[in-house]
Amino acid sequence: MPHVVTQACCNEGSCVYACPVNCIHPTPDEPDFLKAEMLHIDASSCVDCGACVAACPVDAIKPDSVLKEEQLPFLRINSEFYPREIPRASLAPVIQAPPVRETGRALKVAIVGSGPAAMYAADELLTQPNVKVNMFERLPAPYGLVRAGVAPDHQQTKRVTKLFDTMAAQPNFEFYLNVEVGKDISHEELLAHHHAVIYSVGASSDRRLDIPGIELPGSATATQVVAWINAHPDYSDFRVDLDHERAVVIGNGNVALDVARVLTGNTDRLARTDISDTALTALRNSKLREVVIVGRRGPEHSAFTLPELLGLVGLPDMTVVIDQETADLVDQALQTHLEPLTRQKLEVLSTCPREAREPGGKTIRFAYNRTPAKVLGEGRVEGVEFEHGDVSDTIKAGLFLTSIGYRGVPMPDVPFDNERGTIPNEQGRVTDSSTGRAHPGTYVAGWIKRGPTGFIGTNKSCSQQTVTSLVEDYNNGLLADPAQRLSGLARLIQRRQPTIIDHEGWLAIDRAEIARGKGEGRPRDKFVSVPEMLRVAANAPQPPLWRKAIRGSVLEDLLR
Repeated sequence: MPHVVTQACCNEGSCVYACPVNCIHPTPDEPDFLKAEMLHIDASSCVDCGACVAACPVDAIKPDSVLKEEQLPFLRINSEFYPREIPRASLAPVIQAPPVRETGRALKVAIVGSGPAAMYAADELLTQPNVKVNMFERLPAPYGLVRAGVAPDHQQTKRVTKLFDTMAAQPNFEFYLNVEVGKDISHEELLAHHHAVIYSVGASSDRRLDIPGIELPGSATATQVVAWINAHPDYSDFRVDLDHERAVVIGNGNVALDVARVLTGNTDRLARTDISDTALTALRNSKLREVVIVGRRGPEHSAFTLPELLGLVGLPDMTVVIDQETADLVDQALQTHLEPLTRQKLEVLSTCPREAREPGGKTIRFAYNRTPAKVLGEGRVEGVEFEHGDVSDTIKAGLFLTSIGYRGVPMPDVPFDNERGTIPNEQGRVTDSSTGRAHPGTYVAGWIKRGPTGFIGTNKSCSQQTVTSLVEDYNNGLLADPAQRLSGLARLIQRRQPTIIDHEGWLAIDRAEIARGKGEGRPRDKFVSVPEMLRVAANAPQPPLWRKAIRGSVLEDLLR
């Protein structure tokens, strides 16, 4: 087998399009793509050309001859994907929007949000000439959950930001960072300066448990902890009390595994990542010895992906354990008819030891069939009471985290589906909740469009669909021409928000963070506070004098 896709796979799909013999599946046009946990290379078709290696944005594709010991299970996973029949097209089709009609003026699109779906939408639009994209982000730094939601010890996954940097450097792209839509500029004002607005704001809220004691100090969500770990500015004052020996996490998706792995991880290893200095200090002083990951259903319903589980149990300085009760549940589930992927997860769980290899060492333990009923404690979290079949039991803990999913939040003046936590839409066209009619000039991409499903690369095909809808509407004359010149946009915003950060400002922040981390052998040392980032961005190189002189003028519109 010449090449193998490993754990860092982001499902971005660039490898699919680069492959000359269509040996990487599922492809974006195949039914399994949206629910695939990773992509797979067909050894019988691979010609060992290496095109996929060069195309992969996260360095996930390796020759089989250089796999590390912890990567060897991916050989089996890869080969077991291919007994079924795979369509054999000469090339995987590339989803592409129709050509933008010529009007003599640029198609102008505002994108709200700067995460993967937003960046892929911008890139898809800018593959065509005569298109201008302005991207608006509430924070001074872009890239959404890739920057603030991916665990710091997953640096390979974060490498996709290199691809985003290339996208942002395109000549007809501009960042409007540190600008909040709905506060610094309204939806109507965006439409007055653009033909269309794409909302790609993700799912920034958590689904919450409604049980007694949930409000006690020591109770939080896993996503809050991940944001704290990642130096998100909104969580600069957030505190995680690690002065206790045990934490309980409700939910067993990838975020739950991320939190458990970081909370019990080797701090010397974490010190070589872009983890927050505050979080690293807290972890070095932590008394935490065990994290219990609790599922409300049986192990066959585990929400984590197989690559994440393999990455967890394969860490040399980590002990993942299951007690005898969980081992029995795993064995029972393996006796039933299961799809191959579920069976593989259970087989990995079954190999976990029943107790820590080293007494007193840090462990992660899986537990199942437990429904949280009450958070216990006087003044702070001291334990969790669970319904367990017909009885109840209690796990003592000083930290209680929920990880039961993300949820979108409404945007001002845009329809919202409260039940699903998404913006209602048809193929990316935002629709009115009551009438079902399209909301003029308004589109949506990413998690706020489809819900919190899929991986980083899943957003590529999602955004391509949205851009296709937008361009079709523009070509059919359904998008009104902007009533205001684009040249007045920056002046309008600056009156309300004087500290706009543009692309040059972001590059200054990026360079400073990388320089701060370099001396300590880290990929970057992030700024935690907004004022710090604003100070650095203020020292960014100024644009050329001729450009500065005409910025905001009518001539600028003509140049664009």
